[in-house]
Amino acid sequence: MLSTIPKTLTSSARAARNQLFQTLKILTIADDQQRRNITGDIISPGQVLGIDHLRDPRLNKGLGFTLEERQALGIHGLQPARFKTQEEQLELCRISIERYQEDLNKYIYLTELQDRNEKLFFRLLSENIESLMPIVYTPTVGLACQKFGLIYRRPRGLFITINDIGHVFDVLKNWPEPNVKAIVVTDGERILGLGDLGACGMGIPVGKLALYTALAGIKPHECLPIVLDVGTNNQNLLEDPLYVGLRQKRTTGKLYDDFVDEFMEAVVQRYGQNTLIQFEDFGNHNAFRFLNAYREQYCTFNDDIQGTASVAVSGLLASKRLTNKKLSDNKFLFLGAGEAAIGIADLTVKALENEGLSTEEARGRIWMVDIDGLLALDRPEGNLDGHKKLYAKKHEPIKDFAAIVNEIKPSILIGASAVSGAFTPEILKNMSTFNERPIIFALSNPTSKAECTAEQAYTHTEGRAIFASGSPFGKVHFGDKLFQPGQGNNAYIFPGVALGVLLAGIHHINEQIFLIASETVASNVSDEDLKRGSLYPPLSSIKECSMQIACQILEYAYKERIASVYPKPKDMRKYVESHQYNHNYEPSLPQTWPWPNPPYIKTRPLEPTKLKA
Repeated sequence: MLSTIPKTLTSSARAARNQLFQTLKILTIADDQQRRNITGDIISPGQVLGIDHLRDPRLNKGLGFTLEERQALGIHGLQPARFKTQEEQLELCRISIERYQEDLNKYIYLTELQDRNEKLFFRLLSENIESLMPIVYTPTVGLACQKFGLIYRRPRGLFITINDIGHVFDVLKNWPEPNVKAIVVTDGERILGLGDLGACGMGIPVGKLALYTALAGIKPHECLPIVLDVGTNNQNLLEDPLYVGLRQKRTTGKLYDDFVDEFMEAVVQRYGQNTLIQFEDFGNHNAFRFLNAYREQYCTFNDDIQGTASVAVSGLLASKRLTNKKLSDNKFLFLGAGEAAIGIADLTVKALENEGLSTEEARGRIWMVDIDGLLALDRPEGNLDGHKKLYAKKHEPIKDFAAIVNEIKPSILIGASAVSGAFTPEILKNMSTFNERPIIFALSNPTSKAECTAEQAYTHTEGRAIFASGSPFGKVHFGDKLFQPGQGNNAYIFPGVALGVLLAGIHHINEQIFLIASETVASNVSDEDLKRGSLYPPLSSIKECSMQIACQILEYAYKERIASVYPKPKDMRKYVESHQYNHNYEPSLPQTWPWPNPPYIKTRPLEPTKLKA
């Protein structure tokens, strides 16, 4: 809707207004029927002026508009007279969010803030990573997905259903942004450790892409969250009147595969071959299939497999400074043999190869346990399909996990099973008898699914454990020691990887890129971090980690000639910075302001006052 020019404007002021419109490039020479005449001014009908300017989250600055901007944009009088800086608005946001007691309400507040003022949201998030990332990402995003039907307010992302097969490209065209560069897509079958949430899994792509922008500076209009809704096998959701997705069992087989194939082809047709497609929270049986099928055809990766692997290997690399051992001197035991565990194992093999081991020797250091027990070649249950077979050992089958720990005597225990409490006090105590500094990674998300808590790990190993988790744990006092364990969060990895891949124009993402990311994050762990029990740098440093990862990937891409953007930048850091999103308010009017003074209703801005909590 276009605002009208006040009738009190003089002819000279109206002439200045016309000059401003021309500067803003909103005049049109379209057919007379497509013009709109407002007090003698001809304006194109699609411009965002007046109340619509305030309703657009990308343009809205709240009370941050200057008097000149308010008058020129036709929003003068639509807001209170007070002028606020972005810093004042940020302080109000911090006070507002702290007044909520429940994390889900904080999540809803942040979602609504993003819906009304995009720059303010991303600045708030990027400057308060440690306190807000657990809200927009794990663990709160898991609860948000479970309650998605209740808290859904307005469209954010695309829902493409199996009923759209044959017309996926047409649905993609409905997304208003023509220049999408990064897509996060899920089919909702395995949301965190919560299982099949169907269309309610949209919270995951939305949260991931929010971190793309907040942590790596990828522009939000270049990001697109997508759910491929093929139904759900969650009976509770099918019977839930609040469920927002298709009320049918999951489509499987050839029809499902054809649907995903069509989606991938449609993305390239709509946005180009270099569009990054991140797969998120697909079921184990599909995740590896799609990664293997698409990695040499599209610019794609699976965060659950490769991102989780990269952040876990980063923690393992950092742990070498505490154990004074090479990675190849360890014996690894995984609880879980799904996509996360296999991904970690595969990247660990690559890291071990860098230390001089052969592929077979590296795999020989890694033992894995799934729901049927130890991955043993001769176990009666079989179930050694795909990548599992690479880690199966010639060993008698054992089902009891505690017995397996005693038999294998690993130095590194990694949990990716989503089985809460699987690392029992007995197992943790035994780990401390095998090793001076046992390494315990309880990586399952959300917190309720962790194999053990940080307190349990330290308590049952007499404070000698080197611990990391997938979800955040608080400080732990043990004797005279204070531990503040680090969270092996994928957010250390995927934003920087995406940024580097996009800026280099890499067509296919290989495993070396994720190992580069692991090494970069590990190099950012300080001696002080290690002393407090963390194998990761503070969450507040993720933006710097992302920058360094992107720069390292760019160097690697040009060295290996897999970059497609030329010429090679002379200064990688400056090149990256020049392409990042600016979350600070910018002038809403051109620098060549045509009026020497405001044309009417001169008012003096109120003096800023300090907010009190």
